[in-house]
Amino acid sequence: MRASDRAYTALREDIIEWRLRPGTVLAEVEQSERLGVSRTPVREALSRLTAEGLTMAAGGRGVVVTDISLDSIDELFELRETLEVRAAALAAERGEPGVFAELHAQLLLAPELLSDNDPARHDYYALVGRLDEAIDAAISNSYLAHAMRSLRVHLVRVRRLAADDATRLRAAAAEHAAIAEAIAAGNPRLAEAATTLHLHRSLTHVKATHTPH
Repeated sequence: MRASDRAYTALREDIIEWRLRPGTVLAEVEQSERLGVSRTPVREALSRLTAEGLTMAAGGRGVVVTDISLDSIDELFELRETLEVRAAALAAERGEPGVFAELHAQLLLAPELLSDNDPARHDYYALVGRLDEAIDAAISNSYLAHAMRSLRVHLVRVRRLAADDATRLRAAAAEHAAIAEAIAAGNPRLAEAATTLHLHRSLTHVKATHTPH
């Protein structure tokens, strides 16, 4: 892996996981020393992160980690609804039913993954990620899939604003299962409705339980 790719991957992960918090100044010299690379790869990585909206130029302060507020969450979810509702319908029309039937069965069991042994919910979110990947593959639209992948980076950060609520995660698993079931059944309208309901409930939860950082 090139040095610039290593720097990009490390910085991106630190931002998404809130190890680098909003407003943090990402000085090239400091980050190059921290990551063990020269300044040029760090500069290239910061340019890519700025293009993704994870960092921004802040005048004389240099490059800083962008903020995520409740004001921006509404905008993210407006875009999310536009993209994901359409994607669910396309997946129902074009996807392989067996793939989504299997995901439906796994998502019904997802509450079992919510244990104290995995406080970060890695297994749970990995399963949700497999549903996302299956939809991306099923829609046969590279532009739509790319747009959704770009958006998901910011949604992972949004997740950190919401209180960790096992009850909500169990409900979300049922909502994801309903989406997978509708796609497996080849029913675009039902897939759209299931996705719309999930997004509405997710947004309501985030806004009601957010914890400022």
